[in-house]
Amino acid sequence: MKIDILADTPAPHAAHLPHVVIIGGGASGVLLAAHLLRDPDAPLRVTVIEGRHMLGCGVAYSTSDPGHLLNTRVANMSAFPDDPDHFRRWLAARGDQATGACFVSRATYGAYMTDLLAPLSADGRLRCLRATCTRMATTRTGVAAHLDDGQIIPASVAVLATGHALPDADPEGLVQGAWQAAPPPPPGGRVVIIGSGLSMIDQAISLLSQGHRGEIVTISRRAQLPRIHAPGTALAVSRAKVPLGAPVSFTMSWLRALVARAEAQGGTWRDAVDGIRPHLSALWRAMPRADRARFLRHAAPWWEVHRHRLPPESAVPINLALKTGRMRQLAGSFTAASRDGAILQAHWRPRGTDRVLSLTASRIIDCRGIRRDPETHATPLVADLLATGRGRIDPLRLGLDIAPDCAVIDAQGRPDPRIRAIGPASRAAFWEITAIPDIREQAQSLARDLTRQFVEP
Repeated sequence: MKIDILADTPAPHAAHLPHVVIIGGGASGVLLAAHLLRDPDAPLRVTVIEGRHMLGCGVAYSTSDPGHLLNTRVANMSAFPDDPDHFRRWLAARGDQATGACFVSRATYGAYMTDLLAPLSADGRLRCLRATCTRMATTRTGVAAHLDDGQIIPASVAVLATGHALPDADPEGLVQGAWQAAPPPPPGGRVVIIGSGLSMIDQAISLLSQGHRGEIVTISRRAQLPRIHAPGTALAVSRAKVPLGAPVSFTMSWLRALVARAEAQGGTWRDAVDGIRPHLSALWRAMPRADRARFLRHAAPWWEVHRHRLPPESAVPINLALKTGRMRQLAGSFTAASRDGAILQAHWRPRGTDRVLSLTASRIIDCRGIRRDPETHATPLVADLLATGRGRIDPLRLGLDIAPDCAVIDAQGRPDPRIRAIGPASRAAFWEITAIPDIREQAQSLARDLTRQFVEP
């Protein structure tokens, strides 16, 4: 059973309940709604507002390419931390016998997200609207979400689940966005992909599966591919042993020592990285600002290729394409694109030089990931929050400035408990908050916090 995005009114018996409006119906918004509504005795009602995608899919799970796989195993993708088998049971009910160790398609996970709220919507506490929120006003009793269709939705609290800041389409049409729908390029033409992370992997896999014969060239700062998943066991790392507040140089040295410990025990670096995962947000919040900036400049690219790994099934066609010369990697920075008649030119600077070289291409695709300027690429809602002073950009320009309790911080530095943020919209405060295992923990915690706020005197 699926739940569609409907424009209706709340059930009469629920209309008087405290109201949470969630802006964004991707994975973050659906996970929060599920946690808020999971307890039938919780006296709350929820409105989810989504204007672009099918409920639960967002950017990450809107793909229809079966070759685009989750980069996390089935066993770690349940919506509920206290019910780790929930996703696998959902798969089994569909006739999919995937084990906990499998990597299923992202489209399949999008269907799971879409179905997640269906059994929770029967009591009339959930309303889903197909619209875009363009403005958020604060009121004496809470907030009011202004929608692009003219509706105004009053609520006790709003939660921004708006996902990643995405760039607008290239007005000259020279560079295609990673999530932009476009017809396949000429099968024999060269495709230049900017970036070498997981978005690049998806694009390359689609090209290869479509029979693309032309060369695929990636340009990235260090020409590093995501590492490959392998079996392992996360190290047991207690919070007391984590160097909270230490300089980033000490923290990275501590991590290298954990890797050596894992290898001495017969494991790999994966066991060390997975062992510190529960502590990543605490590490980030405790790190001095200057060290956060240093991490972003120097260590983040190395961390990301080890932390955000490839399923072995995805690595096979990529490694084969590299081995046979159908694909190659260049270390450097993309500087610009231009057009000479029907031919595109990708201009790039090799790492460590001042020379600018050019590559002819039939398609240039920007897969530089999610670290975009949050003000330049702000949605209308975020732009409104910034313009009215109800929000501000964090000092490192990762996104909105967010307090530890997920409250949006205004221009005067005051957290507003009436406007919260979850998932990638809260990345500036929590850093590693883009994957389901992390977002579901945050959703559970925020749902408990909001429930207590409304239920307890």
